[in-house]
Amino acid sequence: MPAILIVDDEPSMREFLKILLEKEGFSVAAAANGAEAKGLLADRSFDLVISDIRMPDLNGLALLEHIKSNDIDIPVVMITAYASPEDAVSAMKNGAFDYVTKPFKVDDILAVIDAAMGSRRREGGAERCEAAFEGIIGKSPEMLKIYDLIRRIAPTPANVLIHGESGTGKELVARAIHRLSQVAENNFVPITCSAIPENLIESELFGHAKGAFTGAIANKAGLFELANNGSAFLDEIGELTPLIQTKLLRVLQEREFKRVGGTENIRVNVRIISATNKNLEEEVMAGRFREDLFYRLAVVPIRMPPLRERKGDVPLLVDHFLKKYAALFGKEVQQISSYAMKVLMEYDFPGNVRELENIIERGVALEASNIILPESLTLSMHRKDMALAGHGDVRGEDDEAGDELAFDLGLEQYVVDIEKRLIAKALARSNNSKMRAAELLKMSFRSFRYKVKKYNL
Repeated sequence: MPAILIVDDEPSMREFLKILLEKEGFSVAAAANGAEAKGLLADRSFDLVISDIRMPDLNGLALLEHIKSNDIDIPVVMITAYASPEDAVSAMKNGAFDYVTKPFKVDDILAVIDAAMGSRRREGGAERCEAAFEGIIGKSPEMLKIYDLIRRIAPTPANVLIHGESGTGKELVARAIHRLSQVAENNFVPITCSAIPENLIESELFGHAKGAFTGAIANKAGLFELANNGSAFLDEIGELTPLIQTKLLRVLQEREFKRVGGTENIRVNVRIISATNKNLEEEVMAGRFREDLFYRLAVVPIRMPPLRERKGDVPLLVDHFLKKYAALFGKEVQQISSYAMKVLMEYDFPGNVRELENIIERGVALEASNIILPESLTLSMHRKDMALAGHGDVRGEDDEAGDELAFDLGLEQYVVDIEKRLIAKALARSNNSKMRAAELLKMSFRSFRYKVKKYNL
């Protein structure tokens, strides 16, 4: 029997819903407030939660946030006697399946419950969801909200605008939306607007007719024809010229266009998923982007958080990239030292997930042992110094971070690591003069040269 949890501070409403839903064949539990509901959720699993919004202590919106941070798949239906638009918007933004106002008709609440349970069954296909979200790593509250939003909007034909800094995974989200859409079996056609010369972008988007210009020896289909009945992904859409913006608006409004040099109207049915690292609202205000086009593209906006705003996902991402590149390079690198992880957790990743992947790829390629050390992390030196400053340098028997690294590596490897680092630093300070570097470390030239050769420095 599907299990439903009812949360309402009014005993009469709890009792009414409990009797109604048990008659419909559901297993029903009830809680008088959000705190009691949290306890029930911790003890057993539910297929649906129906919660009042206005409750003392822990209100419905706070309970919704708690539920979505622990199990993104549970649909939550919010009910309230106060028809506040602000509450409705807040509930839906935070992942509520639907919003019902009191008093409601029995048929209406049952229809919402049936839709929510159907959603639960559709989304219960773990294999499909896992495939859809391939490459997107993260369990932070910020990412859980994005997964939930993708699941809710993907089956609709609404255009989506994904905005966020470079390297946050905008194309991965676009592909996930397509894979969970009603047209997943049809084409997903990506194009990077900034990568195509201005004089060719129109032809790439809309195609061209034979003889339209020098070199046009045959008719050519553009992106929109290739994506017909599927999805077109326009990356860096903020780079489009005013002329192309106007032509794109016509496609969105009329669902038709002409090829460059052509006379025939070509009709298409394409879902537009676009992405930008610019603030398009500011671009609109500055007159560089059409306001009407912006609203057509941003029916559903999705903001991708930068990695510095979801640091809790860094260990998951590191583990994922370690496994990926250890297998790719045939290396035995299996883990990252606790000190190296601390350095990463202090770093703000201006290049976001793409930069972290690059750091781990280089680290695996450079590392000779089976564990990534701080010296194998190629970070921006200024930022790396700031990150290291948070935990001190690896020297001195009383340094806690150094102790942890020694326990990770074992004493012998730890000493080797210190030797390598200091020798490399001495060479750098002496402009690669072995004689001067040996003097800096108060070593004989012969011993220093031996160490340089031993460590392949």
